[in-house]
This record gives sequence, C-alpha cells and structure tokens, in this order.
Amino acid sequence: MNKLFAILVLLFALNCKSTEHQTKMAKEDIVLIGKGNLFGSGAEGIEKQNLIVTGSDQWNGLLKKMNSVNNVSDSFSETKVDFSKYTLIAIFDDVKGTGGHSIELDINTNSENIEVNIDHKGPEGIATTVMTQPFYIVKIPKSDLPILFK
Repeated sequence: MNKLFAILVLLFALNCKSTEHQTKMAKEDIVLIGKGNLFGSGAEGIEKQNLIVTGSDQWNGLLKKMNSVNNVSDSFSETKVDFSKYTLIAIFDDVKGTGGHSIELDINTNSENIEVNIDHKGPEGIATTVMTQPFYIVKIPKSDLPILFK
C-alpha cells in the first residue's frame, strides 16, 4: 500500500506545473489589431493609458474616439471582436512633439497573471516635427488571470 501511495504522489508531483515558471504567451494567441500613431495632436481626447477592453460598448467608444480626427481603424486587422472569447489590450502613449515614436509589447503568462511589458521607443536621428500619439492594440484569449502592466 505504501508503494502505491508513493507512486501516486510521484505521478502527481511530475504532472504539476511550477507557479514560478513564466512562459511567453503563444504567438498565435496574440492577435495584433492595430499599432501606429494618432495624428490629431491630442484632439482625440485619449490620454496616456493602459486599457483592458472587455466589452463591445467600451470598444466601440474607443474606436469612435480614435476615429474622431482620422479614420485610424481602417488599417486594423479587425474591429468586430467576440468579447465572450477575447479581451483587448490597448496601450496609448503621451502626445509627442515629433514623429518616430512607437510602442512594442511583450506578453507573458504564468499561473498567477498575464504580464504586459511595454517598450516605448523614441526616434533615432532626425525626426519629423509632426505631433503623434503612439498606440498598440492586441487581442488575447479571455482569461480570469489579472493583467499587469510593466
């Protein structure tokens, strides 16, 4: 009986995943909706922020603001999202006085949370003098895990 118990404990231990192990969310799980810049010099009324979009009303309101000066969403991979299956992560930077600014994301998940690492990139060399506001929007599978921004 002790051998059977020991074998069961060993099998259970081998099948458990470490809570400390952090893995990159599978590339195919992350869908780029759109990235680039808003060119309304802040007229869109979108402040620097990290948004978690979980519903159609919130998404449609954001699209309306983004499109208020220029029709930015025309370049998006999709604008209709099934929020019963997906969540959107939308990152907006400050309005910048020059071009050449961008945002990149690295998304990792573990058993406790989804971590979104944000990399704000600036221009290299001479930049245009147009006012821009970088943004980055992705779709990820719906999860009960909290989303943390770093």
